[in-house]
Amino acid sequence: MKRTQAVRATGFVLHDHQTTVKTRATLTGIGVHSGNPVTVHFLPADADTGIVFHLLKDGHLSNEEGGHEFRALVSEVGATDLCTMLGDPAGAHIGTIEHLMATVFGLGIDNLIIEIDGSEVPILDGSAMAFIDAFDLAGIETLAVKRRYIRVLKPVRVEAGASWAEFRPYDGTRFEVEIDFESPAIGRQQFASDINPDIFRRDIARARTFGFMKDVERLWAAGYALGSSLENSLVIGHDNRVINVGGLRYPNEFARHKTLDAMGDLALAGARFIGCFRSYRGGHRMNASALRRLLSDHTAFEIVETRRRERGRVAEMIAVSRPVYAPWVI
Repeated sequence: MKRTQAVRATGFVLHDHQTTVKTRATLTGIGVHSGNPVTVHFLPADADTGIVFHLLKDGHLSNEEGGHEFRALVSEVGATDLCTMLGDPAGAHIGTIEHLMATVFGLGIDNLIIEIDGSEVPILDGSAMAFIDAFDLAGIETLAVKRRYIRVLKPVRVEAGASWAEFRPYDGTRFEVEIDFESPAIGRQQFASDINPDIFRRDIARARTFGFMKDVERLWAAGYALGSSLENSLVIGHDNRVINVGGLRYPNEFARHKTLDAMGDLALAGARFIGCFRSYRGGHRMNASALRRLLSDHTAFEIVETRRRERGRVAEMIAVSRPVYAPWVI
C-alpha cells in the first residue's frame, strides 16, 4: 500500500496516486424506474482498471464472453433520457449510474469493480449519502501507481436551444451549474464550487433527485418511475410546492442535485479533469455531449500527472501517455 500523498500544483491540491477501496462493501435497494430490488457490491481493483460494472445473473457474469461487463466511460453510454445508462437500452444495460459515479468522482476513487444483480443502480434515498457510507465502511486505499488527469487546454462548448454546457481551462476542478424552471418552487438557481471530497460530502452529496407530481403520474402510466416515492425523491406537487415532509435539505437543493448529476456524468471521462465545467439548463444528454466534444478534440486537452521537483516543493504537471481504459478516441 502506498502512503497517501497530496501535492499542490499552482494553487490547488492534487492527489498524485490512484486509489481503490480496501474491502468489499454492499448496498441493497430498489430501482427508481423498475421498482425491482437490486443488490450492488463494491470490490477493490488494481491500478489502471478504472471503474468497471459487472452485470450478474445467479451470482455470475451473465455473459461469460464479457458482453455484460461495462466500463464506466462515455463511449459506453447507450441512453440519457431519464438517467445515464451504460449498454443497450433494448438489451443488456445498467441504468441510473449517475449518483454512484458522482460519489466515485467526489471521493476520488479511481479503480473499482461494481457487481450488480439488476439493470439499475438502487436509488436509495435519491442522494449520494448511502454510497458515501458504503465507501467509508470499505475504506479507501492509495495505490503505488500515479493518477492521471485530463487537463482542459481551451474552451469547448455545446448548445441545444437555450441550453448549453462547456469546459474551460481552470486551475482546479470546478463546477458551475445553473438551472431555470418555470415552477416557482425552483425558479432560477445556481450552485458553483471547486470540488474536493470535503466539499462533496458537505455541499452536494445530500441533494436529492427531484421531479414534478404531474410528470411522475405520466411516467407511472408509461411503466417508468415505478420505484419513485417521497422516500427517494423530492417531489413538487400540482400547487408548485414541495410536498416532502421536512422540505429542502439545502435552499438550492435542486441546483446542487443537478451538480451531483453532472459530476456523475463527467466521471465517465475515464480520469478526473482539471478545468471548469459550466452549464445552463443542462441534463444528462447535455453533459454527455459536452464530454464527448472535449474528448474528441485532442487539441482541447492533455493527460498529465504530478511530478515533484524536490521534497516539499511545488509539484510540476507533466504530460504523459494516455491510459488504455479511457475513451480518448470517440
